[in-house]
Amino acid sequence: MQASPIRIPTVSNDTDWDFCFHLSQQTRILAHQQTDELYPATGSGESEEDTKAKEEKTTDCMSLPKEKLAQSQKKIAQLIKGKMNTQANKELIRCAILSRIIFGEEHWKCAQALACLAYGYLTLRGLPAQAKKHAESAKNTLLTWKGKTTSDKERKEILEALVMLYYTLGVAWLLQNHGREAYFNLQKAERNMMELKELYRRGVCGLQVSEKDLTIALGRASLAIHRLNLALAYFEKAIGNVIAAKGDRTLDLVSLYQEIAQMEQLRRNHDQAIQYLQQAHSICVSLFTEVSPQTAEASALLAKAYAMSGEIQHRGKVVLLQVGIWERHQGTGEGGQYPMLSWLDQTNGH
Repeated sequence: MQASPIRIPTVSNDTDWDFCFHLSQQTRILAHQQTDELYPATGSGESEEDTKAKEEKTTDCMSLPKEKLAQSQKKIAQLIKGKMNTQANKELIRCAILSRIIFGEEHWKCAQALACLAYGYLTLRGLPAQAKKHAESAKNTLLTWKGKTTSDKERKEILEALVMLYYTLGVAWLLQNHGREAYFNLQKAERNMMELKELYRRGVCGLQVSEKDLTIALGRASLAIHRLNLALAYFEKAIGNVIAAKGDRTLDLVSLYQEIAQMEQLRRNHDQAIQYLQQAHSICVSLFTEVSPQTAEASALLAKAYAMSGEIQHRGKVVLLQVGIWERHQGTGEGGQYPMLSWLDQTNGH
């Protein structure tokens, strides 16, 4: 039931950011050139009408980066839908740089774009080091923002950005095996999420970071700092949320049942672990074919739980599950065995 190890990149240089930053300088230079052409240096005696006209023309000059920003934002959704993650991440970089040009580096909208970029590095590319770097930049800007928000919509967007950046920091720290830092940041994300829910009684389903994802991350962080009871509470909450939203036969529940079963095994509650794995196995059987890898993995994990329990009444079930996995695998026409089978053979030998 252990997840495969995740390779953590050690290179600190962000070549994609550097590449897109140099490209974006062309946009910045073009905007300044247009401004200089429109407003040559003049004396200090310009009229109020001249000043107003100058401001209007400055706004026109910024239309180019604003158009490019809107284009990139639309393109991101299309690229993500097409699973073109690297290209989508580059568009997020462009959005961050264009936001800096349009709003300035100290504006909350620039921080919002950086938070989205950090989340993209985490979820699209699996690069926690880069994600942390940009999330920290976004946090510093948002926490030092001195301007006043003019509407509830802006306040909502700032809170959403805070949820995203603290979630990103928390998961990035978790991937790098720093449980305390992960839990600390995820708690902050949870508090901002709660504030959003209080502000908007209709719910916050439009967030990039879902309540389910945040709850699962908190459960994993709790497990990393050896707070098993807290981890179980978070996973039970996540399971309840999924069942309420999608029913009790959705694939989303399989990994949740498997993870919470692992926690119960650590607590030596083998019967409870078996119940969760039986539910995961039942969902896989109902959703997939008998020869599917998902069903075989669920069967193997359930057989392992039976064997770990040490109960005599479960020995026959272990053998039946082993035979079932073997027969399904033979039916695929592939050679060899599933990796779990050799472990189960050794367990039965004891």
